[in-house]
Amino acid sequence: MSVTVTGTSAPVTDTRGRAVPGLNPFSPGHAARPGAGPLSRRPVRLALGLALPAVLLVTWQVVTSTGLVAPYQLPSPASVWTAAVDLVERGLLGQYVAISTQRVVLGFLIGAALGLAVGSLVGLSRLAGSLLETTLGAVRAVPSLAWVPLLILWMGIGEDSKLTLIAIGAFFPVYTTVVAALRHVDPHLVEAGRAYGLRGARLLGAVQLPAAVPSVVAGLRLALAQSWLFLVAAELIASSMGVGFLLMDSGQNGRVDRAILAILLLALLGKTTDALIGLAEKSLLKRWA
Repeated sequence: MSVTVTGTSAPVTDTRGRAVPGLNPFSPGHAARPGAGPLSRRPVRLALGLALPAVLLVTWQVVTSTGLVAPYQLPSPASVWTAAVDLVERGLLGQYVAISTQRVVLGFLIGAALGLAVGSLVGLSRLAGSLLETTLGAVRAVPSLAWVPLLILWMGIGEDSKLTLIAIGAFFPVYTTVVAALRHVDPHLVEAGRAYGLRGARLLGAVQLPAAVPSVVAGLRLALAQSWLFLVAAELIASSMGVGFLLMDSGQNGRVDRAILAILLLALLGKTTDALIGLAEKSLLKRWA
């Protein structure tokens, strides 16, 4: 049997024009199934994900050890590690991380819940959309730091103002994605749900939100990332604890090693919390998507 290929993207056929099993990329028997190959293995993906950070760390060490950059501009990795050990021994680093994480989680939960509720309302109701979309679109454009003096005047310098600012940051990504997702739900699914007697909140919970799960989860991940961004602004509000405070205080005192440590902590904490939502996403997609 001879095999002919009529083009780079053409099916592989024999002399009679029949598809050859296992060779035709358009047949179920093709060997190169989606997901096959080295990248389908978790250890390989993990190794690739760690490759760039390892290269950056080695480059950082080389640049600082050879004197290409002055230590007061970029301390060595060993200096940053020493600063971290010093804060741990003084019992501060754990407190900073715990306080910042608590603020982000609480602010994120409040903002995400409100974003889900308001986004569902605007996404399903033309009247609510006409009333709220223009105003919320304008408020969304306000920078995070612009809220700081106003929140201090309204709520003081306690935790309420910090949580409110983080909640504002978490609200808009969830609100925006929920509105867009609900407006693009397949109308046939909605009609099927109504045929089974579902209305209002029951229709939303049983049909519309499950259909929008991938977009909603994407909004939650964006909201969590935004919460960490707003944390730094929130800890500008007369804060004496937290990773954001450590970053600002280190910059004011010229402690570049601690400033870099704070940035690395924010990156690590942000990635860790994003990974947790990623695990929840897999469970939600298996159940509803």
